[in-house]
Amino acid sequence: MRVSSFAMRTESSDEVIARIRDASASACDSGAHRGVIAFDGDGTLWSGDVGDDMLAALLASGRLLSQARDALVEIARTADVPFDDGGDAEAVARAFVHAYEAGTFEEPRFYEVTAWLCAGWKRAAVHAFARDLLVSGALTTRFHREAICVLEWAHTEGHEVFIVSASPRPVVEEAAALLGVAADHVVAVSPLYDADTMLAAVAHPMPYGPGKVTALRERIGARPLYAAFGDNAFDLALLSAAAVPVAVRPKDRLRALAEKLPSLVEMVAPPLSVAP
Repeated sequence: MRVSSFAMRTESSDEVIARIRDASASACDSGAHRGVIAFDGDGTLWSGDVGDDMLAALLASGRLLSQARDALVEIARTADVPFDDGGDAEAVARAFVHAYEAGTFEEPRFYEVTAWLCAGWKRAAVHAFARDLLVSGALTTRFHREAICVLEWAHTEGHEVFIVSASPRPVVEEAAALLGVAADHVVAVSPLYDADTMLAAVAHPMPYGPGKVTALRERIGARPLYAAFGDNAFDLALLSAAAVPVAVRPKDRLRALAEKLPSLVEMVAPPLSVAP
């Protein structure tokens, strides 16, 4: 992959916060028109990908149900995903992982499929599984200090914070709870439910690529987006929609596109304190 020669300017979290203050002041921030701040989750607020963590744990769990297997088989047959017809639900799901990694099953559809792998589970069971996973995986030790600094400042100042992620909503909600972000401020790939039972389907638009902006706008309407934080190429549309676009530990895929958004800055992590 070509990495752009365009060099993003770097800023500290304090400098980013100062520019968000300016953006909110110039927007006459008040009442129902109060603006918001949006963070991607994976790679931005924390290292790693909680969706991948959830997928790996589910594939190892032996707990996938026939509802998931039936839906996976139907999609595999129409999408030409090779699978073992005699395999269990986990085996069929692994066939999708292999196809995705081989580039023969597109990324947005893969995110959609993995979001409803708990089809047939009760909502509370899905959330308990995700919560236990994040605790056992010590997610709090993976938080990015520079991003958390801005998020905590936003909470202190009374700015509304949204997490906009292409990972499954249940695990993102549980991660958000660790950061003091309420479930109704999570925009993620949302499996549908029949009462409290997960279905093999998701809500659209999915928050992937430009869909991140569409899905967030469905939640906040025309309110100003003061700042957005992301780390990868499919965050570019969300970053472009913000007055203050900020890259957090950006991947090469985002660096390669940085010249398309000259106002994008890279927020640098504060130095670790050293004990005397």
